[in-house]
Amino acid sequence: MKPNIRIGYGYDVHALAEGVDFWLGGIKVPHTHGAYGHSDADVLIHVICDALLGAASLRDIGFHFSDKDPKYKGIDSKILLKEVVRLVEDKGYGIVNIDATVCLQQPKIGPHIEAMREKLAEVMELPVEDVSVKATTTEKLGFVGKEEGVAAHAVALIYKK
Repeated sequence: MKPNIRIGYGYDVHALAEGVDFWLGGIKVPHTHGAYGHSDADVLIHVICDALLGAASLRDIGFHFSDKDPKYKGIDSKILLKEVVRLVEDKGYGIVNIDATVCLQQPKIGPHIEAMREKLAEVMELPVEDVSVKATTTEKLGFVGKEEGVAAHAVALIYKK
């Protein structure tokens, strides 16, 4: 009998813009530039949403929260994540864990990772040890290395309740 567990993967990028608040993992990170997008552009939450939705075969974040819909303009991504968790649970799944990586040259987010983990765990109603957030640079290569944007990857493991 096949185990009743599923894995999902998320990937997202956002341009960085001067004078925009930088929301990452549900917290505001101090920096001169922030991610630009239709919502608050929290790339870390967006990839977690996509990983969870993918694991439950519920399409992607854009399907559920279109950037063409004005009601999502500037929305706090924590609200989107809470709704995604509800969708996954409504389909009969629970979350085992999340593992995410943020690709960013500047600012250094190491000092903020624990606060991000705590906030994400709170929103998803998970123990903080079930939420992993890591950071890497791209050694000054590509749009991330040139500090033009931020990228993130995430995987989510879910199980049938």
